[in-house]
Amino acid sequence: MSEAVNRTLLRNANVVLPNEIRVGSVLIENGIILDVDAGATVQADRVTDCTGLHLMPGVIDDQVHFRDPGLTHKEDLDSASRACAAGGVTAFLEMPNTKPPAITMAGIEAKERIAADKSRVNYGFYIGATPDNAAELARATNVPGIKIFIGSSTGNLLVDEQAALERIFAETTLPICAHCEDETTVRQNAERLAGTNDITDHSRIRDEEAAMIATKRATELARRHQHRFHVLHVSTAAELEFLANPSPYLTAEICLHHIFFNIDDYPRLGSRIQMNPSIKTKADNDGLWNALLAGTIQVIATDHAPHTLEEKSQPYPQSPSGLPAVENSLALMLNRAVAGECTLPQIASWMSDAPARIWGILGKGRIEQGYDADMVLVDLEKQKTILDEEQITKSRWSPWHGESLSGWPVSTLVSGHEVWSADKGFDDQFRGSKLQFDHQRGGFWSTPDGIGTAD
Repeated sequence: MSEAVNRTLLRNANVVLPNEIRVGSVLIENGIILDVDAGATVQADRVTDCTGLHLMPGVIDDQVHFRDPGLTHKEDLDSASRACAAGGVTAFLEMPNTKPPAITMAGIEAKERIAADKSRVNYGFYIGATPDNAAELARATNVPGIKIFIGSSTGNLLVDEQAALERIFAETTLPICAHCEDETTVRQNAERLAGTNDITDHSRIRDEEAAMIATKRATELARRHQHRFHVLHVSTAAELEFLANPSPYLTAEICLHHIFFNIDDYPRLGSRIQMNPSIKTKADNDGLWNALLAGTIQVIATDHAPHTLEEKSQPYPQSPSGLPAVENSLALMLNRAVAGECTLPQIASWMSDAPARIWGILGKGRIEQGYDADMVLVDLEKQKTILDEEQITKSRWSPWHGESLSGWPVSTLVSGHEVWSADKGFDDQFRGSKLQFDHQRGGFWSTPDGIGTAD
Protein backbone atom coordinates (compact mmCIF):
# COMPACT_ATOMS: atom_id res chain seq x y z
CA MET A 1 0.00 0.00 0.00
CA SER A 2 3.00 2.33 0.25
CA GLU A 3 3.53 3.18 -3.48
CA ALA A 4 3.39 6.88 -4.34
CA VAL A 5 -0.09 7.98 -5.42
CA ASN A 6 -0.77 11.64 -6.20
CA ARG A 7 -4.36 11.34 -7.43
CA THR A 8 -7.00 9.00 -6.05
CA LEU A 9 -10.58 8.72 -7.24
CA LEU A 10 -13.24 7.15 -5.03
CA ARG A 11 -15.95 6.47 -7.57
CA ASN A 12 -19.69 6.07 -6.97
CA ALA A 13 -19.65 6.34 -3.18
CA ASN A 14 -22.59 7.37 -1.05
CA VAL A 15 -20.90 10.54 0.20
CA VAL A 16 -21.96 11.66 3.68
CA LEU A 17 -22.12 15.45 3.59
CA PRO A 18 -23.16 17.76 6.46
CA ASN A 19 -26.83 17.84 5.45
CA GLU A 20 -27.33 15.01 3.00
CA ILE A 21 -26.01 11.78 1.50
CA ARG A 22 -25.27 12.01 -2.21
CA VAL A 23 -23.85 9.53 -4.69
CA GLY A 24 -20.64 11.02 -6.02
CA SER A 25 -17.02 10.48 -6.96
CA VAL A 26 -14.47 12.12 -4.68
CA LEU A 27 -11.18 13.17 -6.24
CA ILE A 28 -8.11 13.50 -4.01
CA GLU A 29 -4.88 15.15 -5.05
CA ASN A 30 -1.78 15.24 -2.84
CA GLY A 31 -3.85 14.50 0.24
CA ILE A 32 -6.48 17.21 -0.35
CA ILE A 33 -10.09 16.80 -1.53
CA LEU A 34 -10.10 18.35 -4.99
CA ASP A 35 -13.71 17.58 -5.93
CA VAL A 36 -16.65 15.85 -4.25
CA ASP A 37 -18.50 15.27 -7.53
CA ALA A 38 -15.83 14.46 -10.09
CA GLY A 39 -16.97 13.75 -13.62
CA ALA A 40 -16.86 10.39 -15.37
CA THR A 41 -13.83 11.33 -17.48
CA VAL A 42 -11.56 12.34 -14.59
CA GLN A 43 -8.25 10.46 -14.53
CA ALA A 44 -6.42 9.30 -11.38
CA ASP A 45 -3.44 7.17 -10.39
CA ARG A 46 -5.75 4.96 -8.36
CA VAL A 47 -9.47 4.44 -8.86
CA THR A 48 -11.57 2.62 -6.29
CA ASP A 49 -15.12 1.55 -7.05
CA CYS A 50 -17.15 2.37 -3.92
CA THR A 51 -20.54 1.27 -5.18
CA GLY A 52 -22.76 0.34 -2.23
CA LEU A 53 -20.38 1.85 0.33
CA HIS A 54 -20.70 5.09 2.31
CA LEU A 55 -17.84 7.57 2.48
CA MET A 56 -17.68 9.50 5.74
CA PRO A 57 -15.25 12.03 7.20
CA GLY A 58 -12.72 10.32 9.46
CA VAL A 59 -13.57 10.24 13.14
CA ILE A 60 -11.81 12.77 15.37
CA ASP A 61 -11.76 11.36 18.89
CA ASP A 62 -11.17 14.31 21.20
CA GLN A 63 -10.68 12.35 24.40
CA VAL A 64 -8.27 9.42 24.61
CA HIS A 65 -5.65 8.12 27.03
CA PHE A 66 -3.02 6.24 25.03
CA ARG A 67 -0.61 5.66 27.97
CA ASP A 68 2.55 6.67 26.10
CA PRO A 69 4.95 7.41 27.76
CA GLY A 70 5.08 5.68 31.11
CA LEU A 71 2.29 3.09 31.04
CA THR A 72 2.97 1.36 27.76
CA HIS A 73 2.23 -2.13 29.08
CA LYS A 74 -1.44 -1.06 28.80
CA GLU A 75 -1.25 0.76 25.43
CA ASP A 76 1.16 2.80 23.33
CA LEU A 77 0.90 5.11 20.35
CA ASP A 78 1.65 2.25 17.96
CA SER A 79 -1.08 -0.13 19.13
CA ALA A 80 -3.55 2.68 19.85
CA SER A 81 -3.16 4.34 16.46
CA ARG A 82 -3.53 0.99 14.70
CA ALA A 83 -6.77 0.48 16.63
CA CYS A 84 -7.82 3.98 15.55
CA ALA A 85 -7.16 3.27 11.89
CA ALA A 86 -9.10 0.01 11.96
CA GLY A 87 -11.99 1.82 13.63
CA GLY A 88 -12.18 4.72 11.18
CA VAL A 89 -10.54 7.20 13.57
CA THR A 90 -8.19 9.44 11.57
CA ALA A 91 -7.19 11.85 14.36
CA PHE A 92 -7.07 11.85 18.14
CA LEU A 93 -6.54 14.36 20.93
CA GLU A 94 -4.73 12.76 23.85
CA MET A 95 -4.97 13.66 27.50
CA PRO A 96 -1.99 14.81 29.61
CA ASN A 97 -2.04 12.22 32.42
CA THR A 98 0.85 10.14 31.10
CA LYS A 99 4.08 9.54 33.05
CA PRO A 100 5.47 12.13 33.21
CA PRO A 101 2.36 14.29 32.83
CA ALA A 102 2.32 16.74 29.93
CA ILE A 103 2.11 20.02 31.87
CA THR A 104 4.69 22.03 29.91
CA MET A 105 5.33 22.65 26.22
CA ALA A 106 8.50 20.59 26.57
CA GLY A 107 6.34 17.69 27.75
CA ILE A 108 3.98 18.16 24.82
CA GLU A 109 6.87 18.20 22.36
CA ALA A 110 8.26 14.99 23.84
CA LYS A 111 4.93 13.25 23.19
CA GLU A 112 4.79 14.68 19.67
CA ARG A 113 8.18 13.12 18.92
CA ILE A 114 6.89 9.72 20.05
CA ALA A 115 3.77 10.14 17.89
CA ALA A 116 5.81 11.17 14.85
CA ASP A 117 7.62 7.85 15.13
CA LYS A 118 4.66 5.62 15.97
CA SER A 119 1.27 7.01 15.03
CA ARG A 120 -0.59 5.80 11.93
CA VAL A 121 -3.12 8.64 12.25
CA ASN A 122 -3.06 12.37 13.02
CA TYR A 123 -2.55 13.57 16.56
CA GLY A 124 -2.70 16.41 19.05
CA PHE A 125 -1.97 16.60 22.77
CA TYR A 126 -3.68 18.64 25.47
CA ILE A 127 -1.58 20.46 28.03
CA GLY A 128 -2.48 19.62 31.61
CA ALA A 129 -3.36 22.15 34.28
CA THR A 130 -1.87 22.05 37.78
CA PRO A 131 -2.62 24.34 40.73
CA ASP A 132 0.40 26.49 39.87
CA ASN A 133 1.19 26.34 36.12
CA ALA A 134 -1.17 29.06 34.81
CA ALA A 135 1.79 30.96 33.34
CA GLU A 136 2.89 27.91 31.36
CA LEU A 137 -0.67 27.36 30.13
CA ALA A 138 -0.83 30.99 28.98
CA ARG A 139 2.31 30.48 26.86
CA ALA A 140 1.18 27.22 25.25
CA THR A 141 0.73 27.24 21.47
CA ASN A 142 -0.58 24.89 18.77
CA VAL A 143 -2.24 22.51 21.18
CA PRO A 144 -5.98 21.73 21.21
CA GLY A 145 -6.49 23.18 24.66
CA ILE A 146 -6.05 22.88 28.40
CA LYS A 147 -7.24 19.85 30.38
CA ILE A 148 -8.28 20.29 34.01
CA PHE A 149 -8.99 17.37 36.31
CA ILE A 150 -11.59 18.79 38.69
CA GLY A 151 -11.56 15.56 40.62
CA SER A 152 -10.52 12.03 39.66
CA SER A 153 -6.79 12.47 39.41
CA THR A 154 -3.70 12.25 41.55
CA GLY A 155 -0.56 14.25 42.11
CA ASN A 156 -0.26 17.72 40.66
CA LEU A 157 -2.93 17.21 37.96
CA LEU A 158 -5.76 17.52 40.49
CA VAL A 159 -7.08 21.10 40.49
CA ASP A 160 -10.04 21.58 42.79
CA GLU A 161 -9.17 24.73 44.75
CA GLN A 162 -11.29 27.67 43.63
CA ALA A 163 -8.41 30.16 43.54
CA ALA A 164 -6.40 27.97 41.17
CA LEU A 165 -9.40 27.45 38.89
CA GLU A 166 -10.09 31.18 38.82
CA ARG A 167 -6.48 31.85 37.75
CA ILE A 168 -6.64 29.34 34.92
CA PHE A 169 -9.93 30.67 33.53
CA ALA A 170 -8.85 34.30 33.95
CA GLU A 171 -5.21 34.19 32.80
CA THR A 172 -5.28 31.80 29.82
CA THR A 173 -6.81 31.99 26.35
CA LEU A 174 -6.78 28.42 25.04
CA PRO A 175 -10.04 26.46 25.16
CA ILE A 176 -10.44 24.50 28.39
CA CYS A 177 -11.94 21.07 28.93
CA ALA A 178 -12.42 19.35 32.25
CA HIS A 179 -13.22 16.14 34.03
CA CYS A 180 -16.06 17.31 36.27
CA GLU A 181 -16.50 15.32 39.48
CA ASP A 182 -16.42 17.09 42.81
CA GLU A 183 -13.49 15.67 44.74
CA THR A 184 -14.93 16.51 48.18
CA THR A 185 -18.18 14.68 47.42
CA VAL A 186 -16.34 11.66 46.01
CA ARG A 187 -14.11 11.43 49.10
CA GLN A 188 -17.05 11.77 51.49
CA ASN A 189 -18.94 9.02 49.66
CA ALA A 190 -15.85 6.82 49.69
CA GLU A 191 -15.48 7.28 53.43
CA ARG A 192 -19.14 6.42 53.97
CA LEU A 193 -18.73 3.23 51.91
CA ALA A 194 -15.25 2.38 53.19
CA GLY A 195 -14.46 -1.31 53.07
CA THR A 196 -16.83 -2.13 50.24
CA ASN A 197 -15.93 -4.75 47.66
CA ASP A 198 -19.15 -4.25 45.72
CA ILE A 199 -18.47 -2.90 42.22
CA THR A 200 -21.93 -1.29 42.14
CA ASP A 201 -20.78 1.04 44.93
CA HIS A 202 -18.53 2.73 42.39
CA SER A 203 -21.61 4.51 41.05
CA ARG A 204 -22.63 5.46 44.58
CA ILE A 205 -19.20 6.92 45.34
CA ARG A 206 -19.00 8.81 42.04
CA ASP A 207 -22.65 9.74 42.10
CA GLU A 208 -24.92 12.24 40.38
CA GLU A 209 -24.25 14.88 43.02
CA ALA A 210 -20.47 14.75 42.44
CA ALA A 211 -21.01 15.32 38.72
CA MET A 212 -23.62 18.05 39.25
CA ILE A 213 -21.52 20.11 41.66
CA ALA A 214 -18.40 20.08 39.48
CA THR A 215 -20.19 20.73 36.18
CA LYS A 216 -22.13 23.64 37.69
CA ARG A 217 -18.92 25.07 39.12
CA ALA A 218 -16.99 24.80 35.87
CA THR A 219 -19.73 26.13 33.60
CA GLU A 220 -20.24 29.11 35.91
CA LEU A 221 -16.52 29.85 35.67
CA ALA A 222 -16.69 29.70 31.89
CA ARG A 223 -19.67 32.04 31.65
CA ARG A 224 -18.28 34.51 34.17
CA HIS A 225 -14.84 34.66 32.54
CA GLN A 226 -16.28 34.33 29.01
CA HIS A 227 -13.80 31.52 28.40
CA ARG A 228 -14.49 28.71 25.94
CA PHE A 229 -15.13 25.53 27.88
CA HIS A 230 -15.93 21.96 26.85
CA VAL A 231 -17.53 19.59 29.34
CA LEU A 232 -16.02 16.14 28.92
CA HIS A 233 -17.99 12.87 29.30
CA VAL A 234 -21.29 14.19 30.66
CA SER A 235 -22.65 11.21 32.58
CA THR A 236 -25.97 12.36 34.06
CA ALA A 237 -29.13 13.83 32.60
CA ALA A 238 -29.19 16.20 35.58
CA GLU A 239 -26.07 18.01 34.31
CA LEU A 240 -27.95 19.06 31.19
CA GLU A 241 -29.57 21.97 33.03
CA PHE A 242 -26.18 23.69 33.02
CA LEU A 243 -25.83 23.19 29.25
CA ALA A 244 -29.39 23.87 28.14
CA ASN A 245 -29.01 27.60 27.45
CA PRO A 246 -27.06 28.21 24.22
CA SER A 247 -23.75 29.91 24.85
CA PRO A 248 -20.76 30.91 22.74
CA TYR A 249 -18.57 29.59 25.57
CA LEU A 250 -19.97 26.13 26.32
CA THR A 251 -19.94 22.83 24.44
CA ALA A 252 -20.17 19.27 25.73
CA GLU A 253 -19.76 15.64 24.85
CA ILE A 254 -20.90 12.19 25.80
CA CYS A 255 -18.90 8.99 25.72
CA LEU A 256 -20.26 5.75 24.37
CA HIS A 257 -20.23 3.90 27.67
CA HIS A 258 -22.54 6.48 29.21
CA ILE A 259 -25.23 5.81 26.61
CA PHE A 260 -24.66 2.07 26.13
CA PHE A 261 -24.23 0.89 29.74
CA ASN A 262 -25.90 1.58 33.07
CA ILE A 263 -25.84 0.26 36.63
CA ASP A 264 -28.02 -2.70 35.64
CA ASP A 265 -25.04 -3.99 33.63
CA TYR A 266 -22.68 -4.32 36.61
CA PRO A 267 -23.74 -7.93 37.41
CA ARG A 268 -22.93 -8.95 33.83
CA LEU A 269 -19.83 -6.85 33.14
CA GLY A 270 -18.38 -5.96 36.54
CA SER A 271 -15.24 -3.81 36.43
CA ARG A 272 -15.20 -3.88 32.61
CA ILE A 273 -17.56 -0.89 32.83
CA GLN A 274 -15.90 0.73 35.85
CA MET A 275 -15.29 4.28 34.67
CA ASN A 276 -14.76 7.79 35.99
CA PRO A 277 -17.29 9.40 35.83
CA SER A 278 -19.19 6.28 36.71
CA ILE A 279 -21.92 4.52 34.78
CA LYS A 280 -25.31 5.85 35.84
CA THR A 281 -28.94 4.79 35.24
CA LYS A 282 -31.06 3.81 32.25
CA ALA A 283 -32.83 7.17 32.60
CA ASP A 284 -29.45 8.87 32.24
CA ASN A 285 -28.70 6.82 29.10
CA ASP A 286 -31.96 8.03 27.56
CA GLY A 287 -31.57 11.63 28.70
CA LEU A 288 -28.07 11.93 27.28
CA TRP A 289 -29.07 10.35 23.97
CA ASN A 290 -31.99 12.74 23.63
CA ALA A 291 -29.70 15.68 24.46
CA LEU A 292 -27.37 14.57 21.68
CA LEU A 293 -30.26 14.39 19.20
CA ALA A 294 -31.46 17.82 20.32
CA GLY A 295 -28.02 19.46 19.96
CA THR A 296 -27.59 20.24 23.66
CA ILE A 297 -24.54 17.95 23.47
CA GLN A 298 -22.41 18.27 20.34
CA VAL A 299 -19.73 15.57 20.46
CA ILE A 300 -19.31 11.82 20.88
CA ALA A 301 -15.90 10.68 22.18
CA THR A 302 -14.59 7.47 23.70
CA ASP A 303 -12.41 8.33 26.71
CA HIS A 304 -10.41 5.29 25.55
CA ALA A 305 -8.44 4.40 28.69
CA PRO A 306 -7.23 0.79 28.62
CA HIS A 307 -5.90 -1.39 31.41
CA THR A 308 -4.89 -5.02 31.19
CA LEU A 309 -7.55 -7.59 31.99
CA GLU A 310 -5.36 -8.74 34.87
CA GLU A 311 -5.52 -5.24 36.34
CA LYS A 312 -9.26 -4.96 35.74
CA SER A 313 -9.85 -8.37 37.33
CA GLN A 314 -8.64 -7.22 40.73
CA PRO A 315 -11.37 -7.00 43.38
CA TYR A 316 -13.03 -3.62 43.73
CA PRO A 317 -11.79 -1.00 44.64
CA GLN A 318 -8.32 -2.17 43.57
CA SER A 319 -9.63 -2.52 40.01
CA PRO A 320 -8.78 0.60 37.96
CA SER A 321 -11.30 2.70 36.05
CA GLY A 322 -11.08 2.82 32.27
CA LEU A 323 -11.99 0.87 29.14
CA PRO A 324 -10.85 0.63 25.49
CA ALA A 325 -13.19 1.83 22.72
CA VAL A 326 -11.54 3.51 19.71
CA GLU A 327 -11.69 0.58 17.32
CA ASN A 328 -15.40 -0.04 17.89
CA SER A 329 -16.79 3.48 18.41
CA LEU A 330 -17.83 4.19 14.83
CA ALA A 331 -19.27 0.69 14.34
CA LEU A 332 -21.36 1.06 17.49
CA MET A 333 -22.86 4.25 16.10
CA LEU A 334 -23.30 2.84 12.59
CA ASN A 335 -25.30 0.02 14.14
CA ARG A 336 -27.63 2.62 15.65
CA ALA A 337 -28.00 4.29 12.26
CA VAL A 338 -28.85 0.96 10.64
CA ALA A 339 -31.50 0.52 13.34
CA GLY A 340 -32.98 3.90 12.43
CA GLU A 341 -32.05 5.64 15.71
CA CYS A 342 -29.93 8.34 14.05
CA THR A 343 -28.58 9.29 10.63
CA LEU A 344 -25.13 9.12 9.08
CA PRO A 345 -24.91 12.94 8.74
CA GLN A 346 -25.65 13.17 12.47
CA ILE A 347 -22.86 10.70 13.25
CA ALA A 348 -20.48 12.65 11.00
CA SER A 349 -21.38 15.82 12.88
CA TRP A 350 -20.97 14.32 16.36
CA MET A 351 -17.78 12.39 15.67
CA SER A 352 -16.00 14.47 13.01
CA ASP A 353 -17.27 17.96 12.25
CA ALA A 354 -18.10 19.16 15.76
CA PRO A 355 -14.76 18.11 17.30
CA ALA A 356 -12.90 19.81 14.46
CA ARG A 357 -14.81 23.04 14.97
CA ILE A 358 -14.74 23.09 18.75
CA TRP A 359 -10.95 22.64 18.84
CA GLY A 360 -10.20 24.74 15.76
CA ILE A 361 -8.61 21.86 13.85
CA LEU A 362 -7.79 23.15 10.41
CA GLY A 363 -8.92 21.28 7.31
CA LYS A 364 -10.62 18.39 9.10
CA GLY A 365 -14.06 17.03 9.88
CA ARG A 366 -15.91 17.24 6.55
CA ILE A 367 -15.87 15.86 3.04
CA GLU A 368 -15.59 19.17 1.26
CA GLN A 369 -13.43 20.69 -1.45
CA GLY A 370 -10.16 21.95 0.02
CA TYR A 371 -10.38 19.82 3.16
CA ASP A 372 -7.81 17.15 4.03
CA ALA A 373 -8.70 13.72 2.67
CA ASP A 374 -9.16 12.05 6.06
CA MET A 375 -12.04 9.68 5.36
CA VAL A 376 -13.47 6.26 6.07
CA LEU A 377 -15.40 3.93 3.80
CA VAL A 378 -18.09 2.00 5.66
CA ASP A 379 -20.24 -0.95 4.68
CA LEU A 380 -23.63 -0.75 6.35
CA GLU A 381 -24.41 -4.33 5.36
CA LYS A 382 -21.32 -5.82 6.94
CA GLN A 383 -22.10 -7.76 10.11
CA LYS A 384 -19.45 -8.62 12.65
CA THR A 385 -19.22 -9.58 16.32
CA ILE A 386 -16.86 -7.78 18.68
CA LEU A 387 -14.53 -10.34 20.27
CA ASP A 388 -11.81 -9.83 22.88
CA GLU A 389 -9.34 -11.98 21.01
CA GLU A 390 -9.66 -9.90 17.83
CA GLN A 391 -9.05 -6.51 19.44
CA ILE A 392 -6.08 -4.52 18.16
CA THR A 393 -5.68 -2.42 21.29
CA LYS A 394 -2.80 -3.78 23.37
CA SER A 395 -5.18 -4.57 26.23
CA ARG A 396 -6.97 -7.10 23.95
CA TRP A 397 -10.47 -6.81 25.39
CA SER A 398 -13.67 -4.82 24.96
CA PRO A 399 -16.67 -4.22 27.21
CA TRP A 400 -18.76 -4.90 24.09
CA HIS A 401 -17.34 -8.43 23.72
CA GLY A 402 -20.00 -10.63 22.12
CA GLU A 403 -22.03 -7.73 20.64
CA SER A 404 -22.95 -8.24 16.98
CA LEU A 405 -23.16 -5.05 14.93
CA SER A 406 -24.33 -4.10 11.45
CA GLY A 407 -22.15 -1.46 9.77
CA TRP A 408 -18.35 -1.44 9.88
CA PRO A 409 -15.39 0.50 8.47
CA VAL A 410 -13.73 -1.25 5.55
CA SER A 411 -11.06 1.30 4.56
CA THR A 412 -9.49 4.30 6.31
CA LEU A 413 -7.66 7.11 4.53
CA VAL A 414 -5.38 9.67 6.19
CA SER A 415 -4.35 12.52 3.89
CA GLY A 416 -5.69 10.43 1.02
CA HIS A 417 -3.47 7.50 1.91
CA GLU A 418 -5.10 4.17 2.71
CA VAL A 419 -3.61 3.33 6.11
CA TRP A 420 -5.86 0.33 6.74
CA SER A 421 -8.34 -1.81 4.89
CA ALA A 422 -10.30 -4.87 5.90
CA ASP A 423 -8.83 -6.75 2.95
CA LYS A 424 -5.18 -5.64 3.04
CA GLY A 425 -4.58 -4.71 6.66
CA PHE A 426 -2.22 -1.88 7.68
CA ASP A 427 0.31 0.15 5.79
CA ASP A 428 3.04 -0.01 8.40
CA GLN A 429 5.19 2.56 6.60
CA PHE A 430 2.76 5.46 6.83
CA ARG A 431 2.74 7.94 9.72
CA GLY A 432 0.18 10.58 10.56
CA SER A 433 0.87 14.26 11.18
CA LYS A 434 0.60 16.74 13.99
CA LEU A 435 -2.72 18.56 13.86
CA GLN A 436 -2.76 22.32 13.34
CA PHE A 437 -5.08 24.51 15.42
CA ASP A 438 -6.56 27.95 14.85
CA HIS A 439 -8.56 28.92 17.91
CA GLN A 440 -9.76 32.14 16.32
CA ARG A 441 -11.62 30.06 13.76
CA GLY A 442 -12.65 27.29 16.10
CA GLY A 443 -15.59 27.04 18.41
CA PHE A 444 -19.35 27.26 18.26
CA TRP A 445 -21.56 30.30 18.56
CA SER A 446 -25.04 30.82 19.93
CA THR A 447 -28.08 31.54 17.79
CA PRO A 448 -31.74 32.09 18.69
CA ASP A 449 -32.36 28.46 17.81
CA GLY A 450 -29.41 26.95 19.64
CA ILE A 451 -25.76 26.22 18.88
CA GLY A 452 -24.56 26.82 15.36
CA THR A 453 -21.24 26.20 13.64
CA ALA A 454 -18.50 28.76 13.14
CA ASP A 455 -19.07 29.10 9.38
